[in-house]
Amino acid sequence: QVPLVESGGGLVQAGGSLRLSCAASGSISSIYAMGWYRQAPGKQRELVAGITSGGRTNYADSVKGRFTISRDNAKNTVYLQMNSLKPEDTAVYYCNADIRFTTSSRSYSYWGQGTQVTVSS
Repeated sequence: QVPLVESGGGLVQAGGSLRLSCAASGSISSIYAMGWYRQAPGKQRELVAGITSGGRTNYADSVKGRFTISRDNAKNTVYLQMNSLKPEDTAVYYCNADIRFTTSSRSYSYWGQGTQVTVSS
């Protein structure tokens, strides 16, 4: 079973918007921090936005004011609303979550499969 499934990526023109979703599944006790990362070819994976279980958020300087991270705890889902997209936002976007399953006494960090976001100029 894949614990995190992403959707919402695609091709968009500069200035456009996309909304990414990432849903956790399984027998979950708790989900703590969730976040979005991105990785372009030849570059390190970087944190784009993070959100705690209580809703506290943080953003990379490069996306602040354009992207918004949110979560729906009832749906075990985290979202990334991306507005005013730029070509430099082009990357594979991965969600991440610290999840404690019912079979475990501690949480572990899990990654989604990645979704391609391509912004054309």
